[in-house]
Amino acid sequence: MLYGALEAGGTKMVCALGDENGRILEQISIKTTVPAETLPAIADYFRDKKIESLGIGCFGPIDLNRESPTYGYITSTPKTDWMNCDIVGYLKKELNVPIGFDTDVNGSLLGEVTYGDSKGLSDVVYFTIGTGIGAGVMAGGRLLHGMLHPEAGHMIMERVSGDNYAGRCPFHHTCFEGMASGPAIEERWGQKAVELSDRDEVWELEAEYIAQALMNIVCVLSPKRIILGGGVMHQMQLFELVREKLEKKLNGYIKAPELKDMENYVVPASLHDDQGIMGCIKLAIDAASEG
Repeated sequence: MLYGALEAGGTKMVCALGDENGRILEQISIKTTVPAETLPAIADYFRDKKIESLGIGCFGPIDLNRESPTYGYITSTPKTDWMNCDIVGYLKKELNVPIGFDTDVNGSLLGEVTYGDSKGLSDVVYFTIGTGIGAGVMAGGRLLHGMLHPEAGHMIMERVSGDNYAGRCPFHHTCFEGMASGPAIEERWGQKAVELSDRDEVWELEAEYIAQALMNIVCVLSPKRIILGGGVMHQMQLFELVREKLEKKLNGYIKAPELKDMENYVVPASLHDDQGIMGCIKLAIDAASEG
């Protein structure tokens, strides 16, 4: 059987075919422009592929409430052309297959816990730290949605002493995304993150904000593992810094076996940047089984 996967991003739409084992058989990338151009191109790619179902991991905010009249919509996104876009409805009409729908970061989390090094874990948080910061949460073996879906990238940060940067986020300024995303790093330091690899002070500060966010997550959600993905986390020196700072911030308050092994508690994504599309394949598989 063939399953369709769509990793819907603000810059590009990755369309792929996968099998029941999560294996990616082929994929293409379509530039994200406006819905009237992009959605027909996506439908055209999948139309003759004879897929059983389609899984979509989408940038947001999105409506995941199946009882809502706007279920399957991209809602209040800052990408104004995509506001109130019925992405699920359009593709359902064009392809006439079951569709699984979730956030892009929940898709990445699903890929990791289904096919990656975190396979079988029931309580995991996945952060993507890149152009923006988003979080996916699995609690008790289920992806967390709630009222909308987690927006842990917008938790408010306590400013690190000596950091006078105003913050990048237009909504909250000093939230996690505003202080630690890739664009925030570039704006604060005047260079892209990839050009700052040898600047220790950059990564000390970045690790402080990441560790602060992770402490909040540990205390609120008590995950058994935290996975850090996204372009910023390609700076592998961050992992040891974050682990050390998180342990220091927790200050021995929480006693758990997982926290005694920080190297296996705060970990990088394990699927070579394919976790998002593999999670979308899993969304498609689940949608097919649900009918």
